[in-house]
Order: sequence, then C-alpha cells, then structure tokens
Amino acid sequence: MTGRGGLARPIGWVARLPILAPLGGRDFRFVWLGESVSLLGDQFHTVALSWLVLGLTGSGFALGVILMAAAIPRGTFLLLGGVFSDRVSPRDLALVSNVVRAVLTTIVAALVLGDQVRIEYLVVLAMLFGTVDAVFLPAINTLVPRLVAPERLAAANAVMQGTGQLAGTIGPALAGLAVALIGVGAAFLFDAVSFAVAALALWFVRSGARPGRPVVGDRPPAMDEPPAAEMAEPEPSSIVAALVDGARVVLGDPVMRSIVILSTAANLAFTGPTVVGLPWLVLVHFRGDALALGLLFAAFGAGSLAGVLLAGSAPRPRRFGSIVLTLVILMGVGLGAIGLAPSITAVGLILVCAGAMNGYVNIGVIAWVQGRTDPLMLGRTMSFLMLGSVIAAPLSLGIAAIVVDSHATGMFLAAGLLVIGAGFIGIASGLPRRMA
Repeated sequence: MTGRGGLARPIGWVARLPILAPLGGRDFRFVWLGESVSLLGDQFHTVALSWLVLGLTGSGFALGVILMAAAIPRGTFLLLGGVFSDRVSPRDLALVSNVVRAVLTTIVAALVLGDQVRIEYLVVLAMLFGTVDAVFLPAINTLVPRLVAPERLAAANAVMQGTGQLAGTIGPALAGLAVALIGVGAAFLFDAVSFAVAALALWFVRSGARPGRPVVGDRPPAMDEPPAAEMAEPEPSSIVAALVDGARVVLGDPVMRSIVILSTAANLAFTGPTVVGLPWLVLVHFRGDALALGLLFAAFGAGSLAGVLLAGSAPRPRRFGSIVLTLVILMGVGLGAIGLAPSITAVGLILVCAGAMNGYVNIGVIAWVQGRTDPLMLGRTMSFLMLGSVIAAPLSLGIAAIVVDSHATGMFLAAGLLVIGAGFIGIASGLPRRMA
C-alpha cells in the first residue's frame, strides 16, 4: 500500500534484495524508469556525436571543441542550479530540463537528417545543452534522497547508477550498430525521444514537488507533523547568500574539501582522454569502426555496473577511506596503461577493471556525502561537490583536443600520473582516517 508522497515498503522478493529495496517506493520507481530510458539515449548521443564530428572533420580537435562548448556553461551555471534545487521544486526543474533537452536533441536530429549539419550549429546547440544540464544535475541529485529513507541512500544511488552503467554496457554497442545500419540522425532522434520519456515519468512523481523534508526511516512524514515549508529554514535573502552558505558547508569541512580535490583531479584526468582520446584511438589509431567504439564504451559500462552492484549490496566496509584512495590510485595506473595498449581488446580489458573501481567509489562516496548533509542544503552541497569536476571537464577536453592528434600516448600517461598523485595527496592529508 502506498503511503503519503508515493512511498511504500518494498514487498515480496524485492524486500529480500537490499539493493532493490528503494524500488518499493512508487515515486522512486518513476524517476528510475524515466532516467533509465534517458541514460540509454545518452549512449546513442555519445557514439553518434563522435561518429558525426569525426566523419565531418577527421579531427579530434573539432570533437573536443564541441564537447567544451557544452562543458563550459555546465560548469558556469552549476552552482545556480544547486541554489534553485534548494529553493524551487527539484522534480519540476528536472522535468523542464528534460523537455528542453528533448527539443535541442530533436533539432540536431533534424539537421543531420536534412543534411544541413554544420560544426558551428553543433557548437551553439552544445552550449544550450550544457546550460540546461547545469540545472538538471543538482536537481536530480537533490530529488533522489527525498524519495528514499536515509539508510537506503546507497542502494538508491546504486540502482540509479547501476542502471546507468547497464545502459552504458549495452547502449554503446546498440548505438554503434544503429549508426552503422540506419544512420546518425536516427540515433539522435532516439535520444530526443528518451528525454521526452524521462519528462513524462517525472510528471507522475508526487514527492519532491517543492523543497522540504525527506523521508525519515521507512516512512513519509506523519500526518500530524508540520508541513515541510514550516520546518524549513528561512530562505536566504539572495542567491549570493545561498551560494555563500553552500560554500561554507562544503569548504569548511576538511573531508568535503578533499573529496572535491580528488573529484576535480580525476575528472581532469579522465574526461578528455576518454571522451576524446578513446574515439581517436579506435577510429584513427586502430582504424576501427563505430561498433568497436561502442564496445569499448560498453566495456567500461560493464565494469562500472559490477562496481555499483557491489557498493549498493554490501555494507560500507571498515577503512572505507583507505579503500577509496587505493582504488583511485589503481584507476590512475589503468588510465596510463591505455596509452600503451597494443590493441582495442587490451584497451577494453583495462576499461572493464577501471570501470569496476570507478563504480564502487562513486556509489560509496555519493551515499556517504548525502547521508551526512542537511537536507535543506543538499542541492547546494551536491552542486559544489560537482563543481570541481564540471569545471575540470572543459579544461580536460581542451587539452585533449589540442594534443590527441600528435601526443595521444603521452596524454594518457600524464593523465594516469595525475590521478595517482591525487590519490597519494589524499593519503597524506589524512582522508583515510577522516572518512573511516
């Protein structure tokens, strides 16, 4: 039976699987269903964009420029997205964002199908897309913790990211096959439809319609509890004041600061080499095809899925911080090894291992942060934590775009060393002890 706010206890066989327990809630199921379809569409977008731009220009630099065009506004407006997620409805923000992204992706599909696509058009659309992403990302990360009990945050994040990794496993291969058989335009059209499905699913979500109190334990707020709006802290007098409050919460905490540094370094190292470097390796260096590129992305997705399932099913281990940093260092070793790999198969094996470690670390750290954050500050906290990685993304893409055509091997080696160095800095700063 569904409780107020669309929440319910898991029933039947779902109750016996801790990782699936959040699916007992009606609203969480809708969010999960919509985002699952959207994430599958994202895989079509990634493969189609790489194939389209490299087919038009033959240059990794052009691909990097378009990806930077999306990443720059995403980083610029992310903190504002976090403020809006604390002051407006995160559900509504996510819904509108999906509608706008569906429209933008439909425009790309129309340009491709009409044989009117030009690089400058893709740059402008990417900038608009990145701006909308800056609102969507903190909104969805604020909404999910409001739909599940605190003790199920790790499982809820694992379900969401695990489904994403499953999409990342099968999606790229399907996308590569679709591009090869029916063309790039159809792949973009599928992505547009996936955003529309995600928006429709959010329309049916009842909880998270406005900022307020999340579920406590296994239940929604009792009928005699005061409304969430009455329990909320007074809204800051301005957006600037709200941003200052968020900065104080995140930057005033040594553990949060360390997580931001690690996340920034990891994204600086991984984003450009994987998003720009992998397509270049497959299509230029190894002379592969779109299907081979899709299978490489699928390898990383398969590994990530395994890591996510482990993190969502198993209790948090002792010495959690030490485990996280060890895995970060090993990911750096794997990233550097990609530049020396002799074949696409070898790259795929490395990506499976790196993906598993990445999935485990992401789920564990996100759940740890969400579980210790004031719900009324969650949107700003998540946006600040994502800020370093989002700012690092365009810089990483720019560097990769400049060096990939002539120094791909050196790029992967340098990126791996950066991740390894960040891991050792985290150890030196005492993060294992503070995050135990």
